[in-house]
Amino acid sequence: MSMPTKSNLYRAGIQATALAALLFGAAAQAAEPLSIEVHRDANCGCCKAWIAHLQDNGFTVIDHVESDMVAVKQRLGVAPRLAACHTAVIDGKFVEGHVPAEQIIELSQRSDLVGIAVPGMPMGSPGMEVGDRQQAYQVIGLTPAGTDQVVADYPAN
Repeated sequence: MSMPTKSNLYRAGIQATALAALLFGAAAQAAEPLSIEVHRDANCGCCKAWIAHLQDNGFTVIDHVESDMVAVKQRLGVAPRLAACHTAVIDGKFVEGHVPAEQIIELSQRSDLVGIAVPGMPMGSPGMEVGDRQQAYQVIGLTPAGTDQVVADYPAN
């Protein structure tokens, strides 16, 4: 077995440093918090609980208390069939209702959707936790053509 030369050790050190810088840069980029704007009624407690869910999952929340949520939903293109209590915006796309953080993160990778929603206020969805009970619900995506697409299914327990 041959002994490593100084130049080989030097090259290996440079490669390790470059790899560490690359990995550190990717980790720092991945850890950057996502910013989301939430529009809600001042008197809604479940909206505050959903905001806490987002913050617990690394989101930076910009909270807007609104007096006319119907107007907000219309302005953002939320179809009435998808309506819930609060409406958020991330990267120009709407997030309606008690959508889990996982699907919001996935939305950024979906150019085929203009928004996602959990219609109504299903028990057990983020912000609507009551004990350990959960109603079945779906996360619905809205395409630019205005059609619905199931993004995720959450079964009842």
